[in-house]
Amino acid sequence: LLSAIPYIGTLLVNWIWGGFAVDNATLTRFYTFHFLFPFILLMLTIIHLLFLHQTGSNNPLGINSNLDKIYFHPFFSFKDLIGFILLIFILTLLTLTNPYLLGDPDNFIPANPLVTPI
Repeated sequence: LLSAIPYIGTLLVNWIWGGFAVDNATLTRFYTFHFLFPFILLMLTIIHLLFLHQTGSNNPLGINSNLDKIYFHPFFSFKDLIGFILLIFILTLLTLTNPYLLGDPDNFIPANPLVTPI
């Protein structure tokens, strides 16, 4: 996909792969990225909430009074908790009532030990 970028595509592919083919360096880089990326996102989310808590949100009405503001906790955290519980309940219900809904039909073909891929 990156190799389709004009002029710099092959350079990007070689840089990400760490050479001319997928090798141990590529796997190490992708493993490191997949391990560190959630922590980076968590850090950015905490910084975002910190700045949002200190300065407040952008208000189209221009009201800056503290009396008109709604506290994040318990109002919004309760709302987020209810949404999370509802989402988990719906996904659990979907999984328990129809577990093969999103599965691939090829998974139901019995394996033939006499036929092997080339």
